[in-house]
Amino acid sequence: MSRIGKKPVELPKGVTAEIKGQTIEVKGPKGSRSFTATDDVDLVLEEGAVSVKPRGLSKRARQQWGMTRSMVSNLATGVSEGFKRELEIQGVGYRAAMQGKTLKLSLGYSHEVNFETPEGVTITAPKQTEIVVEGIDQQLVGQVAANIREWRQPEPYKGKGIRYKGEYVFRKEGKKK
Repeated sequence: MSRIGKKPVELPKGVTAEIKGQTIEVKGPKGSRSFTATDDVDLVLEEGAVSVKPRGLSKRARQQWGMTRSMVSNLATGVSEGFKRELEIQGVGYRAAMQGKTLKLSLGYSHEVNFETPEGVTITAPKQTEIVVEGIDQQLVGQVAANIREWRQPEPYKGKGIRYKGEYVFRKEGKKK
């Protein structure tokens, strides 16, 4: 039995859900998102909460049960609060700045890296060494943050690079004579 799947998803204040067949559309103050569940589960809307029930006891139905419940929960959170991923830049001369919809990164290359902001995500650089990625789609926010981090991942010797806020980078000792 799925422990996650059993819990109904409580819809926050100001969020509405509409179920049509296997598709659920959630609308809130930040926007609207939809998700189509597989045929292995049923979606039920009752008293301001969405319940997910498996159809049968097959392995696939049990797998989809918890996953579908998590997806519906993420839709509700996204349209009410949104998701945020913070990045830190460490290194001498490494900096970030927004110019219109383009994130300009100076990361020690011979040229500046220009990162175009994708649709559905907002990127801000409150300081030269901080980047904040925000949006209503958790997967998209995480992917954009990972794509930015990919330009210069933190290296283990000096710790230079782009890292998630609060990320621990295991440091190595350099060569000895």
